Amino acid sequence: MWTEEAAATAEARESGIRNKSSSSSQIPVVGVVTEDNEAQGVFKPMDLNRVIKLLEETDKDGLEEKQLKFVKKLVQCFQNGLPLRDLAQIFKILNLCAGKIKKQPRFVESAYDIIKLCSLPFLKKKVSDEITYAEDTANSIALLGDLMKIPSSELRIQICKCIVDFYHAEPPKKHIPGYQQASSSYKIQMAEVGGLAKTMVQSITLLEHQLVEKLWVLKVLQHLSTSEVNCTIMMKAQAASGICTHLNDPDPSGQLLFRSSEILWNLLEKSSKEEVIQQLSNLECLLALKEVFTNLFMRGFSHYDRQLRNDILVITTIIAQNPEAPMIECGFTKDLILFATFNEVKSQNLLVKGLKLSNSYEDFELKKLLFNVIVILCKDLPTVQLLIDGKVILALFTYVKKPEKQKIMDWSAAQHEELQLHAIATLSSVAPLLIEEYMSCQGNARVLAFLEWCESEDPFFSHGNSFHGTGGRGNKFAQMRYSLRLLRAMVYLEDETVNTDLCEKGTIQQMIGIFKNIISKPNEKEEAIVLEIQSDILLILSGLCENHIQRKEIFGTEGVDIVLHVMKTDPRKLQSGLGYNLLLFSTLDSIWCCILGCYPSEDYFLEKEGIFLLLDVLALNQKKFCNLILGIMVEFCDNPKTAAHVNAWQGKKDQTAASLLIKLWRKEEKELGVKRDKNGKIIDFENLPGLSAEDFVTLCIIHRYLDFKIGEIWNEIYEEIKLEKLRPVTIDKKALEAITTASENVGKMVASLQSEIIESQARQDVQNEQKVYAKIQATHKQRELANKSWENFLARTSNAKTLKKAKRLQEKAIEASRYHKRPQNAVFHGTDIKGLNTTVPSGGVVTVESTPARLVGGPLADTDIALKKLPIRGGALQRVKAVEIVDAPKKSIPT
Repeated sequence: MWTEEAAATAEARESGIRNKSSSSSQIPVVGVVTEDNEAQGVFKPMDLNRVIKLLEETDKDGLEEKQLKFVKKLVQCFQNGLPLRDLAQIFKILNLCAGKIKKQPRFVESAYDIIKLCSLPFLKKKVSDEITYAEDTANSIALLGDLMKIPSSELRIQICKCIVDFYHAEPPKKHIPGYQQASSSYKIQMAEVGGLAKTMVQSITLLEHQLVEKLWVLKVLQHLSTSEVNCTIMMKAQAASGICTHLNDPDPSGQLLFRSSEILWNLLEKSSKEEVIQQLSNLECLLALKEVFTNLFMRGFSHYDRQLRNDILVITTIIAQNPEAPMIECGFTKDLILFATFNEVKSQNLLVKGLKLSNSYEDFELKKLLFNVIVILCKDLPTVQLLIDGKVILALFTYVKKPEKQKIMDWSAAQHEELQLHAIATLSSVAPLLIEEYMSCQGNARVLAFLEWCESEDPFFSHGNSFHGTGGRGNKFAQMRYSLRLLRAMVYLEDETVNTDLCEKGTIQQMIGIFKNIISKPNEKEEAIVLEIQSDILLILSGLCENHIQRKEIFGTEGVDIVLHVMKTDPRKLQSGLGYNLLLFSTLDSIWCCILGCYPSEDYFLEKEGIFLLLDVLALNQKKFCNLILGIMVEFCDNPKTAAHVNAWQGKKDQTAASLLIKLWRKEEKELGVKRDKNGKIIDFENLPGLSAEDFVTLCIIHRYLDFKIGEIWNEIYEEIKLEKLRPVTIDKKALEAITTASENVGKMVASLQSEIIESQARQDVQNEQKVYAKIQATHKQRELANKSWENFLARTSNAKTLKKAKRLQEKAIEASRYHKRPQNAVFHGTDIKGLNTTVPSGGVVTVESTPARLVGGPLADTDIALKKLPIRGGALQRVKAVEIVDAPKKSIPT
């Protein structure tokens, strides 16, 4: 009789003999802790390989009982946890037991007990065990998914419970000396590595009619889908479509729908969104979603049902972004439009008969989600007819009006405001597709009337507590902002019916009035939104006035004034990021569309120095504005008054317009990679002021730009002919050679001209340099002469001999300068002053007989002053009584 004691003794004996005889390998053992030696931490060894070998044996009497007993003993050994080093063998034993279930049903219990052990902590003897046995652990955990194929409800549920316990780790029941628990996330990581999620997804197909087991599998997948790795694995296993098609399976508990929607959410968020949408974009999935949503919409009254309904709608909205999704074919689009408008447009459809939304948070969110799904659906053009049938435009316009105090609102004030803004935003997407319906609803009149209220001083407390209400707290900016967006969308359709109707209703004057009102009441707190409003107004005016002279005349001087106001904005604000760049773009567009072509407006713009403002912006050297400004400047140059303004402009450091334009040309050349020499200069025969030599060099290239481009094109043609090895006919060949030669000659001519300009500039620089040096040299020479003269003066005043010598030299020089042969009848005038004790050269003293003394005034008279103050009867000149005329005067005054 084989008893447990005998078996244990034999096992120990065999183990001892094997341990002695084997030196090359160690057989893993586990300790069986008994009551006697538990305190001492002694483990009774157990040979797992023997258990494996025993389970592999077949066709022996009493073998099944023996196998079951050994498995039971194994389960008892690991009641406190599974060592990582033994995990591979334990799961091999589990796999062997699972393989026997079909023929030996009693092994179900053994497999169940071993699987139950997997809920216990994994134990490691060394810190490195988690890394060392990672592969074994991953493969072992993956086996759990494979065991779902066993047709045993009890076993499947236990496998699911075991996996769920991975996410709710508990400490070991008893501490085993020498072991410690593996990290709490270790099982979860190994489940990811082993690909457990894939086999669990595949197991759903095995559970078509087993609701309890299916719910457990969904619970497992719900936990697994919290990981991006698992979501990717599940997505590749077609989990999204597999789960979605079973949303309507019977389930009194309601767990199936809840867990399925949670899994779909996680798949959309944590795996490839596009791939998941593709899986759900089929008729079967959309029909399932449609049925679920409709049931919840009509019969869901609990808080939980409403939340679930909204979740399903969000998932549907994401799927609707795929144009290939058969939303119309399955009838879902029609139902969603009905649900979105049944409150505003009465319908006799049985789906909404008697239905009413409350002002609860869930129903309020549902309404916004329905508006949002309409925006998504309208991108698919076949949806347009359904939008017309559903009277969507009329339904949305019920919100475009000022609040009515007398009417009992279904929504709170804050909710109504948010829905109002959402409805106007939805109209901006839908109305351009439904122009006839928009006009039949008097859309322009409604929007303009609503804008009048937005601009009015009517008291209105805006909550501004939503995405669309940003910046609109306590004011009407949010309402104005979205109304102008709607008008802008309609204007830019360029539908003449819409635009004519707007102009007839005074839209141009109204827009200018709103703009001026905003300018008069600056609001720095909501500056970004104000700038957006101003930009939209200018864009609306541009769309209305473009190519219409009469409308430009209506725009008139008031419109020009608001344009000039924006143009005077501090350039530093363009870098603020608040929206000044967009406003400037809109302003430049309005100059092009609303001013150019209307001569009174052009003249007023010029009179108010508009060209100066344009050039100031151009001088900022911001490429994003340059093209538009240059285009405007070209158009303005058709006005003969423009050239004077352009030439009169001066920027920083006295920069002229011509210099600025050439600088921009060089910058453009640089960006295009045009190669130039180190000088890079040209000259123009044109008389443009304020140009440097470098400007003239560039201007020369500008003159021949078209010639160069033509030559470049012909050169490309010539190269292509050579590349394709074609031989042109004689006439064409001669023509091609002549064109090529002419292009080369143009280049040589320009290069020669540039060389002459550069040489001329170099010569001019040398001449200027020589002039500077000559001036410096003359200055130094004059300084030396002055110093020498001063030294001579000091010598004459301090040394008598030097003074006498200077006197003799002076007299000698005077004598040498005299004319010795006196002509007949000549009058001699003496120039020497006798008795003079100075060596300073004195001026000649001449006494003229023919000049009356009363006119000369004597030797002390100030002739210049006398002439300025000449009296009628002589004045100061009469104080000198007479002048004696002698051959050699006794006294004279040096001059």
